[in-house]
Amino acid sequence: MNIGILSSKSSDVNSSQSRCVLNEDNRQKSRLGKVFETSMVARRASLFIAMLGTCMLIGDGILTPAISVLSAMDGLRAPFPSISKSLVEALSAVVLFILFLLQKFGTSRVSFLFSPIMGAWTLSTPLVGIYSIIHHYPSIFKALSPYYIFHFFWRNGKEGWLMLGGTILCITGSEALFADLGHFNRSSIQIAFLFTIYPSLILTYAGQTAYLIKNPNDHMDGFYKFIPKTIYWPIFIIATLAAVVASQSLISATFSVIKQSVVLDYFPRVKVVHTSSNKEGEVYSPEVNYILMVFCIAVILIFGDGQDIGNAFGVVVSLVMLITTILLTLVMIIIWRTPSLLVALYFIIFFMMEGVYVSAVLTKIPEGGWIPFAISFILAFIMFGWYYGRQRKIQYELTHKIDLGRLGMLLSDPSVQRVPGLCFFYTKIQNGLTPILGHYTKNMRSLHKVTIFTTLRYLLVPKVSPHERIVVKKLGLRGVYACVIQYGYADSLNLEGDNFVSQVLDSLQEHIENCSSLPSDHMPVQEEISELSEAKTAGVIHVRGKARFHIGKSTSFFDRFMLAFYEVLHKNCRPALPVLGVPLPQCLEVGMFYEA
Repeated sequence: MNIGILSSKSSDVNSSQSRCVLNEDNRQKSRLGKVFETSMVARRASLFIAMLGTCMLIGDGILTPAISVLSAMDGLRAPFPSISKSLVEALSAVVLFILFLLQKFGTSRVSFLFSPIMGAWTLSTPLVGIYSIIHHYPSIFKALSPYYIFHFFWRNGKEGWLMLGGTILCITGSEALFADLGHFNRSSIQIAFLFTIYPSLILTYAGQTAYLIKNPNDHMDGFYKFIPKTIYWPIFIIATLAAVVASQSLISATFSVIKQSVVLDYFPRVKVVHTSSNKEGEVYSPEVNYILMVFCIAVILIFGDGQDIGNAFGVVVSLVMLITTILLTLVMIIIWRTPSLLVALYFIIFFMMEGVYVSAVLTKIPEGGWIPFAISFILAFIMFGWYYGRQRKIQYELTHKIDLGRLGMLLSDPSVQRVPGLCFFYTKIQNGLTPILGHYTKNMRSLHKVTIFTTLRYLLVPKVSPHERIVVKKLGLRGVYACVIQYGYADSLNLEGDNFVSQVLDSLQEHIENCSSLPSDHMPVQEEISELSEAKTAGVIHVRGKARFHIGKSTSFFDRFMLAFYEVLHKNCRPALPVLGVPLPQCLEVGMFYEA
């Protein structure tokens, strides 16, 4: 759907480049879909909810490594009471520092260690749980009966509801299962969860509960206390390594969601590297990686108390789950056209269950639960500022785009000369020419003999076949062509070297030869082809637009502030596409002024 904060028409430019084309089978849109596309309030509400969920998930990527490693390393204090909390925090920071340094090698290169670690974890902890059940309280499995659920809340009332905030940590990780789909297929995830993870968790938690029934004073450190002393150190090593693996999963999830946000123009352009040639989910962003590292270490050193981090963690996980349920319900209604009864069953069950958890953990906001909201506020401000500026830029380009008639008038002006050389104009407009052209000809008073308007189109496929990668066509004016560069997530996109220029010119030559029989083409084929070769020999330049906003007196403070903030992001964020980072001697920056 065309959902934006400006007019819905402004989304059309990006739809074919950055969104997966959904097969609607030529059916009319649902009533709810029409409401979302026509109502500004609905569009802004859905955009806000989606951005909040994204920011919360990124916050999850900060808190999960912090709390996982910190809680695992805290096991050192049981056999060595003299070890201070500060030393545990420092050791946790060192482990995280090493973990983040390893991210550049990609998950596939270090994941050979993950399976043995998680295999040891899912096998050893339930065995300890079974021992604890037999030794302390064999009838603990009565806790699985729904009777005790109702009895617990009936007896405890409000206190029982508040206690739910402490149990949310038992289901963390399920909010990031989407990241696993970038590495495994759905069947393997289902089999692993149903036959290993879920039974392991049930037996482990039952064993801890059995121990705590006999030793209620140990509830602050129930995991390490219920482990027998003879196997304490092997379990400690396995737990620490498993915490590192759990941290890796959320770090990968953060990279994945930021990569998708960059592609959809909801996040400033950061460098995204695909570390695998056949797995879309294996991505790495250097800038994001080091920012996450700084935040994770800061959370540990500043909020070393595991209770505060745990409360913040619970808020993040529960809100991400609730937002996912809301958005998935919209997808089921509008996109999948799922029968209403099934949608109602899904929404009522999951929304009620997750809503109860959210209401319980929100009471923890004064006790550390405010941390994810602070992180999300900063991230949401960056994302909203970037998206707002991009929408304004696209709206300007659509309003001021140049058609072929106006280009012909510009070229017919005697003061505009056709100079030797080859010029690439980069644009996101596919049904018109970029407004940069008008500013360029006005300031340079010239246009190169061969001018190619180039559009980059991102496709959600691993690799685009060579014969589909470059699509060219003639625009009806001498030496003026359009070119679309299509690339997948595993393609290496290098638009700076001679290889790219040669590929485009070869495609143009083939296109000219194939179109030579058209009656509207009066220019000899060999002459046109020779012009291409001469233009390449004379020199190649790349022209891109640099966003500068011209603010009028009538512009609101909100527009002034958001456009200025976008300009700061535009100048300081590393480009995601190499085309925006060509060497300055080969690149002309043309200032674009957007009327507010």
